Amino acid sequence: MAWTDERVETLKKLWAEGHSASQIAKELGGVTRNAVIGKVHRLGLSGRATPSRPVKRPPRLARPKPRILPDGTVKTPQPRSASPAVTKATREDRAEIEALPPLELKNGEKATVLNLSGSMCKWPIGDPADPNFAFCGRNAECGSPYCAEHAKIAFQPARKRERKKQDEYDYVPKIAARG
Repeated sequence: MAWTDERVETLKKLWAEGHSASQIAKELGGVTRNAVIGKVHRLGLSGRATPSRPVKRPPRLARPKPRILPDGTVKTPQPRSASPAVTKATREDRAEIEALPPLELKNGEKATVLNLSGSMCKWPIGDPADPNFAFCGRNAECGSPYCAEHAKIAFQPARKRERKKQDEYDYVPKIAARG
C-alpha cells in the first residue's frame, strides 16, 4: 500500500479530529494501526484536538431481584438505604439484643448452617465449637443478612467509622528523646 497525497491528507484530518490510530486505519483501509502510527511520527504530527479516549460510562448499579413467594405473588425488595428500621443500638439495647435466644424453626430445630436460608438472620449465637451453637434464624431485613435487632449492632453509622479512622491516623507514637 502506498501513501498517496490524498490518503496522507485524510490521515492528517482524522488525526487532528482526535481519531485513534485504529479508527484511522479502519477508515483508510488496507493499512494497519502500526502503519498509521509510523506515518504520524514520520510526518511529525503533534497533539490532537481532543484525546482519543473511550467514553466513561457511569457504573451500573445492581438492582434488587424480585422474589416469587409460595402463593405466586412477586415481592420486589426495597433498596437497603431506604429501610428506616435499622437504627443505632444503645448499650442497654445491645445487651438485650445479644441475649436473644436463637429462634426455633417449625420442626423444633434451631437455625444451623445446614438449614439456614437467605431470608433468615445469620447472626451467630454461642460458641461455634459448642454443640448448641446456632444462628438467630429470625426474618432478615430485605438486603441485609441480619434481622432488624442484630442489624442495629452490626452496622455503625458512617460518621462513627470515619471518626475512628481519623483517630488512628492522628495517633503518632511519642519517641523518647535521648539525653
